[in-house]
Amino acid sequence: MGNGLSEQPNFLSSLPFCNSLHIAILGLDFAGKTTVLYRLQFNEFVNTVPTKGFNAEKVKVSVGDSQTVTFHFWDVGGQEKLRPLWKSYTRGTDGIVFVVDSLDTERMEEAKTELHKIICSSENQGVPVLIIANKQDLRQALSLSQIETMLSLNELGPSTPWHLQPTCAIIGDGLKEGLKRLHDMILKRRKMLKQQKTTR
Repeated sequence: MGNGLSEQPNFLSSLPFCNSLHIAILGLDFAGKTTVLYRLQFNEFVNTVPTKGFNAEKVKVSVGDSQTVTFHFWDVGGQEKLRPLWKSYTRGTDGIVFVVDSLDTERMEEAKTELHKIICSSENQGVPVLIIANKQDLRQALSLSQIETMLSLNELGPSTPWHLQPTCAIIGDGLKEGLKRLHDMILKRRKMLKQQKTTR
């Protein structure tokens, strides 16, 4: 599940490629953002409490072909009063990870509103987005097609590359696969922006 690529220029495209990426982890409170972060960091479940500000971690992840990439993750609190701060953490970001709780049917509309708000801001036009459908191991979880519809992902438009990844953050299922897809989208976008720059 995914989407097209942006033609929006970005100052990052002028930088030489390096194996280090700045990624913002966003989503409503209790979606599992911090659980995702620390599963990636320590490869084990870490009992967490709601994030009051942000957590920042560097995590080295193998993305295939024996290539390791350092992801600089900024996990930002999802409480309503903290959401206006999200744009400060997405400024100049290489990618966005948006975590949704696959059980939380009642707040999926709220998650959709916040996702579209941050992605549609002028600064984030064309930034690749990995949507993590957390808690997919549970029987009552919404299906990926239901989540795609409820989040109106098809309305993000061709300028935003996205991928919807089923995961279970507690045991780590799907997280590495999702990051590999995010990495691929980031590389593809950088390559396209570089080509656009040389043809002008």
